[in-house]
Amino acid sequence: MVDRYGWATRREFIRRFGVAGAAAVVGPSLLLAACGEEEATTTTTAAATTTTGPAAAPSTSFVEPRTSLSGELKILLWSHFVPSHDVWFDVFAKEWGDAVGVTVTVDHIGVGDVPAAIAGELQSGNPEHDLLQYIAVQSQHEPSVVDMKDLVDEAISRYGTMLELTRNSSFNPNTGKFYAYAPAWVPDPGDYRKSLWTPVGLPNGPSTWDELLEGGSRIFAEQGVQMGIGMSQEIDSNMAGRALLWSFGGSIQDENEKVVLNSDATIAAVEFMKELYENAMTPEVFAWNAASNNQGLIAGELSYILNSISAWRTSQETDVEIAKDTFFTPALRGPSTAIAAQHVLYNWLVPDFSGINVDAASEFLLHYTENLASVAWHSKLYDFPAFAERVPDLNSWLDNDPFGAQPADKLSVLKNSTDWATNLGYPGPANPAIGQVFGEAIIPVMYADAAQGNKTPAEAVEDATAQIDAIFDDWRGRGLVGG
Repeated sequence: MVDRYGWATRREFIRRFGVAGAAAVVGPSLLLAACGEEEATTTTTAAATTTTGPAAAPSTSFVEPRTSLSGELKILLWSHFVPSHDVWFDVFAKEWGDAVGVTVTVDHIGVGDVPAAIAGELQSGNPEHDLLQYIAVQSQHEPSVVDMKDLVDEAISRYGTMLELTRNSSFNPNTGKFYAYAPAWVPDPGDYRKSLWTPVGLPNGPSTWDELLEGGSRIFAEQGVQMGIGMSQEIDSNMAGRALLWSFGGSIQDENEKVVLNSDATIAAVEFMKELYENAMTPEVFAWNAASNNQGLIAGELSYILNSISAWRTSQETDVEIAKDTFFTPALRGPSTAIAAQHVLYNWLVPDFSGINVDAASEFLLHYTENLASVAWHSKLYDFPAFAERVPDLNSWLDNDPFGAQPADKLSVLKNSTDWATNLGYPGPANPAIGQVFGEAIIPVMYADAAQGNKTPAEAVEDATAQIDAIFDDWRGRGLVGG
């Protein structure tokens, strides 16, 4: 039953979510009893799955919305690289809707199709979904989406400081508008095969770009296994290209949003990528999609990729030996620094059109944030929180992986990932121009033009800069970019 204000009654909420889910209503002592902390196996009703491991899955918490809700909430988001997340999320979203009197539908599509789907809905004038999610910055859509400041302020009041990385990836300081809500993100470590790197004297994998070039070249020449750094128009190539650029001291813009790409540092980074390709890779990297480097690592065909942990999680189920042989490194150090972009950054957008259920979208995202521990768990530690307090056990999970890492502390390298991860647009914000540059994959094409010999490194940088200058000038003319 739902009462006249739209809230689920206590009895109905317990029936739908289970005793653990109702604990936010009935008190912490019952929550502790329901969690079964000392048992190795626990069932979470919200996910309709049973998880076995050294720790119990987090319980679902419920907080009543700030206002009565009704109608429909239609959500569009990617098909997660860790399928267990989607199994959990769909039930989680529907049961929240049942509890608050909203009919929730969830549509998942492939990650490569999401940007066009979002752009199409926002340009149509009649979006089909109330809530749109993509795994990278969508700042170029700022004029067509709702300001999420109220939601961000409420989340901060409840859950403390928001991670600067995600704030910089959802807020435009020139307009004061939160064009997105970014409650979660994913680190971008290096994934390497220990058995391939040990014979070249790097059993712990490369720690610098120079070691990557030297070791990767030897592995390719002596063992016949190439490296997997993409230079195509997809998300992983975009991220890898920025990590290399920053580590050499280059950037697309400065902290004041002035375009500074055309520099000696950028040219040096492009020259390095050309050498890396010529010595350790094959032409397929120019035509990769977002799954290609995952697939190559899982198949045992790549020595090193820049990615999240998803390929390794898949190999745990498909090839145990590959999984045992896969390890992780933090951002590689270059001549200037050692930083990388986030691998995934969740931008949740609400279209600014009449008929959109803004209240339900905001309250659902608060519910999602309340349960970021479940988000992390059911993504098998793929998703990290923007509000650290919501996942207090994250570091202990990384030290003792609940999902069968061998060794159990394999993911401990990610515990300090906020120290070497940064936002798109660094050292400035992820403004609309940065979002468009990312969406048009100008940086990967810059590297590919030089690596394929179509242009010299200096020519590739000059041409990319001209494209980026035009984009910045357009957005600056609309008052949405500084500089």
